Amino acid sequence: GLLYQGCFLGLVILKRGDKENSRFAFVVSTKISKKAVVRNRIRRLLREAAGKNLDRIKEGYDVVFLAKKNIIGKKVGEIEEEVMMLLKKAKVVI
Repeated sequence: GLLYQGCFLGLVILKRGDKENSRFAFVVSTKISKKAVVRNRIRRLLREAAGKNLDRIKEGYDVVFLAKKNIIGKKVGEIEEEVMMLLKKAKVVI
């Protein structure tokens, strides 16, 4: 897949080439935080940010978000901006 780097997120895109809905994965490793609570919160914020733009996402992609350590303490709005910026960069939004 192709890797796109943001400030506190990485994005890996794989074009499946079918007409199915795009699928998303959110990777928040223990390197980010040893606490599951923290990791799950980040995962939830990412899922929310991606979910808000679902209707604009092209079909047939597998999209993996990779959280980086400095995502901790970021606000929802900041995460949303980064998610959109990366999706646009990867040309998977309409």
